[in-house]
Order: sequence, then C-alpha cells, then structure tokens
Amino acid sequence: MNAPGTNPLLDDWNGPAGGVPPFDRARVEHFEPALEAAMKRQLEEVAAIAADPAPPTFANTLEAMERSGRTLARVLGVYGVFASTLRSPEFQVVERAMAPRLAAFRDRILQNAALFRRIEAVYEARGSSGLDAEQQRLAWLKYTDFARGGARLDAGAKERLSAINQRLAGLYTTFSQNVLADETERFTLIEREADLEGLAAPQREAAAAAAHSRGHPGKWAILNTRSSVEPFLAASRRRELRRKVWTEFVTRGDHGGAHDNKAVIAEIVRLRAERAQLLGFATHAHWRLERSMAGTPERAMALLQAVWPGACRRVAEDVAAMQAFADAAGEGIRIEPWDYRYYAERVRKEKHDFDQAEVKPYLQLERLREAMFWVAGELLGLTFKPLSGIPVVHPDVRVWEVTRRDGRLAGLFYFDPFARTGKRSGAWMNGYRAQERLDGEVATLVSNNENFIPPAPGEPALLGWDDTRTLFHEFGHALHGLSSAVRYPSLAGTQVDRDFVEFPSQLLEHWMTVPAVLEGYARHYETGEPMPARLLEKLTRAARFNQGFDTMEYLASALVDLRMHLADPDSVDPEAFERETLDSLGMPREVVMRHRLPHFGHLFDSDAYSAGYYSYLWADTLTADAYEAFTEAGGPFDLEVAQRLHDHVLSVGNTIDPAEAYRAFRGRDAGIGALLRKRGFA
Repeated sequence: MNAPGTNPLLDDWNGPAGGVPPFDRARVEHFEPALEAAMKRQLEEVAAIAADPAPPTFANTLEAMERSGRTLARVLGVYGVFASTLRSPEFQVVERAMAPRLAAFRDRILQNAALFRRIEAVYEARGSSGLDAEQQRLAWLKYTDFARGGARLDAGAKERLSAINQRLAGLYTTFSQNVLADETERFTLIEREADLEGLAAPQREAAAAAAHSRGHPGKWAILNTRSSVEPFLAASRRRELRRKVWTEFVTRGDHGGAHDNKAVIAEIVRLRAERAQLLGFATHAHWRLERSMAGTPERAMALLQAVWPGACRRVAEDVAAMQAFADAAGEGIRIEPWDYRYYAERVRKEKHDFDQAEVKPYLQLERLREAMFWVAGELLGLTFKPLSGIPVVHPDVRVWEVTRRDGRLAGLFYFDPFARTGKRSGAWMNGYRAQERLDGEVATLVSNNENFIPPAPGEPALLGWDDTRTLFHEFGHALHGLSSAVRYPSLAGTQVDRDFVEFPSQLLEHWMTVPAVLEGYARHYETGEPMPARLLEKLTRAARFNQGFDTMEYLASALVDLRMHLADPDSVDPEAFERETLDSLGMPREVVMRHRLPHFGHLFDSDAYSAGYYSYLWADTLTADAYEAFTEAGGPFDLEVAQRLHDHVLSVGNTIDPAEAYRAFRGRDAGIGALLRKRGFA
C-alpha cells in the first residue's frame, strides 16, 4: 500500500485545460490502492447523501451525486487507458483482481435502498418541482439506471445480482485478456522474400520491422491484427500464406487450451440471462434494448433482416465475378474466404481500373490527420493547436488543444495511432474526462486510438482505404465529445444510446471521399504530388464496390449476437450456435462473420455492445439520411445544416431523447431508403 500523499493517481490533475492525467507518474503498482481509496471515498459521499435528514430535492440528491466520485473518475480515467493500451502482464494481474471489486462497488451504490428512495422522490416530482428540461432528463436517467440495476429487488435477489455482476466482470477480463494473448503471441512469420510477392514496399518494410521487434531480424511478420491481416489478404499472391494468415486471424480465442474463450462465452450468456430474469426481463436482449432507439429486439432484428437479402444478392454477384476472373486466368481454384479480398481487388481493378495499392501512396497518416482537423474547422469552427510537454502514456501519443470558433476551450485531443504490444486491437475513442458546467466550465479530454501498422524508421505511415475510414470514424466520436455543451457530466458527449452513439462517427466517414479533402490532403508520400484527377474519379466510381461483402460480414455478426441473447441460454454451445445460426441464415460460404464469437470483444469484454452490435446499422440508417441533408442543401460543407447538426445532435449529449434530437436536426424521422441507396441495394 502506498503511503498517504505518495500515490499520484489520487492527486488533483494539474496542467492545461483544468488539469491532465499524470501518465508520466502513473505506475502499475499505484492502481489497486488508488482504486480502493477512491471507491471508499465515493461510498462515504453517497452514504452522506442517502442519510441527509432534509427532504430529497434535485440539489441535495441528484446534483450532490453528480459531484460525488470525482477522485474515482480520475483514477478510472488513467486505469482505462492502461487497460486498453498498456496491458502488460503485471497490469493484467491488477485487472483480474479489481474487476469483481469494481462490480461489487457499483452494485453497493445502485442497491442502496435509502439513496434510491430519494432519487425516486425527485423523479416522481420532476414535473411539478420547477426542474428545467435537462434536470428532468437527469432525474429520469438516474432513476432508470437504479431501477435497471436492481434497486427495487428484495435483499436475496440483490445479493444474487451482485454475485452475477462480479462473476461477469471477471469473465469479461478473462475474455479480453485471452484475445489479447492470441493477438500478441500468435503471428505469421515469413522467411523467404519470394513469399512477399504482391506486397508493396511499405507493407514489406512494416512486416520486416514487426519481425525484427519480435526477435526475428531478416524475416517478415504478419501480425494477428486487422490492420496487418486485411491488407495482406488483399495483396499477397501466395494462396497458402493467405490461408494461413486468415486462419490465424479468424481463430483468435478458439485454439483450445489456456486462451480458449468458448467456455467463457457460454457462462457469460447463461449469467446474462439469469440477470435479465431477476430484473424482470424476458431475455438479456430485452433488458439491453429497453434503453435504445430500437426499443425492442424485434425492431432491431427487422432492420437487419430487411438489409440481408440485398447483401446476399450482391455477394453472389461479386463471387461470380471473382470466380470468373480466376477461371479466366486458369488458376483452377474455387473462391474461399481467404481468397475473397485478393480476388475482390483483382475484379475491382478490372471493372473500375482501380487498385487500392495505387491509392495507398497518397494516404499519408499525417496529411489525413490534417484533413480531419480541416473538416472539423469547416463544419464546426474548431481549431487544433499542437501542445508539447503534456504527459502521455506512450511516446506515440500526441496532444492538441481544441478551441471553438469564439475562442473558448473545447478540450484536449489525444491521438494514439499505432499498434504495439499490450494494446488491444481495433480502434476506439476514450473520454478521459467528461465536459460539464455544474460548478463552472470543465473541458473534456478525449482520445482516438487505432492500430495502424507503424512505418519503418524515417518513413511516413501510409494507410489503406479501410484504415482511412477508421481514422475518420473515430474522429467523429471525438468531435461528438468535443462539441458537448451540457451542465451535468452524466449527460455529456457520447453518453447516449448505443444505437445513436455511432451516428456522428459514421456520418464523418462521408467526408473522407469529399473531393476538396482528397484534392487538398491526399498527396504522394515521395513526390508530394496531389492525387491525380483520374485516380479521384476512379475512387469515386469504385466507392460502392464490395458493399455486399462489407455488409454481409457485419450483418452475420449482428444477427448471431441478437439471436444468441434471445436463445435458451442453457442450450448455447458457442461453436455449434454460431455454425447453426449462419447455416439457417444462408450465409455464403465465401464470407465469415466480421467478428467470430471467440474474439467478439464488442459482446464479451463488457456489456457495452452485447445484444447491440446491430447498432452500427441502425446508426447508419441515420447517417445515410443525414448526409443527404447536406447534399440536398448544396454540399458537404453547408453551414446551415452543419449548425443544425451541432445544435441538435453533437452539443446536446443525452439531455434529450435521441429520436427527438434527430427529428430536430432533420425535421423528420429517418427511413431505410437512404441506407439502401448508400449501399447500392436500392
């Protein structure tokens, strides 16, 4: 245990923007004592609120709760960054110890009967006690959170619920650590330069650097992460190597032994079902979707199934074209999943005279980051100023100060783009601190985190087209956080329904194809020449290519997720359930789920997207319709539409119902038509 005053995680944050996390002083040994001390402090604060002899009011109950837990929020801000980007073996020990304790702590607050009585009283009087709209929304949110968290259960049910939550927290940690182990420890080593045939020079250099860093100088390594695997599958002419790399990637968490996740998944599904029934819901899916735009699993399922036939038809057309290409070339193969990306690129080049390898030299990470900042300035009036001397968790991370059009501080933006050992795969936005105005203006701190392949020393980082989409997607989340302008931290930024939170991020993806962006920022990494007009034109023509595949691999994951959380949990064998569900859907044999169950972190490293992976498609329904608002108004930088987007979506957080927010922006609800047009399925 650290002596008093010696644990930097318990100190107030110092520095610009109202203080920044002490990443330069945080050590693994600080976390356990800091978390324990911070939890103890918040429990004392909550106990004082619950025991207040004065009648419950919004000020002495809900505003008091918003002020509680400040120390724990700071500790968790740093803890979450280590958990996602510096997950050393030593830190994983702390995670395993703290996960159930944190779950038990949350339940102690949610199950505090005296506190809930006060919250309930404020909630029931919300319409007659002079509360404004934002305060009424907070009253509804807190009451609903406590009710959904078991506040109305009897003592025995509360005890069982807490035991379930603690066990789930441990299982989530086990699941994510197993996936990280397979992504870190397993990779494909290439020993002959001839086996690099098809790979462009930057890919070869990155693979050589990856091998060298893992103790194999003079060789090449294809890491077991999406940013490494997918470009290899699209480019490599060595079919057996494609199969080996693909197999390694799709079997993460599914190798048997210590890191196998199938038994973990089965237990998670059973415990979630039991928890839902304790709370009065038919299934985990019904519990999760009660707090969503969809509202019910049936509505979410209907959207997925409406898009499935169009995706199936497009995949069949694309596979036929790929098979014809392979047959004409005399290659004597049948298209398999590890062939899909390779032959899709060959057909794309034949049909559209477009080769992704031709585009990649123009997609420099640094210039694309500048493009994102420029778009944010044009749409939202945000300015990004680089800062130095800010503590960061790793030397790869850089920081910018973000100011609004009127000169006021919006927050700080942390950017962590590259893959490394101990960093979980994928891409995500983190909020280190929520924006608020409760006791004065507090600016948010947000980060974007990706797993792009680090370049060779002295070389620029080049992105593929999918990586460019990821870059803009995560920046959309960051803009959602940076635009927040609410009073209460619980309602700030991206703390909205799961099927609404992806709307701003997916919407921003549209700007990566805007001619002004590509013409201004897509420049060749060697010559500095802008992307030629002919290439821009080909890029635009090929934009909808392979939409069937992209949609199908996503839909399969979303449908398996929903069906699994609606099924009888005692009958769920993850391997059999996945196979049988895909068979019943008529899943094309040439396509696999984007995330197979044994490594489906969206579902099994927390509750966050469980029974909710459909939300990307729900949000894209809004996205497609919203972008048409810009095109109908004359273009992607129409300031009137951008202002409506800011005022009714980006700045309001969770202060109003998301359906109302969208209607205020668009003037109506979104239909499915724009989505089908966007994907070429209309």
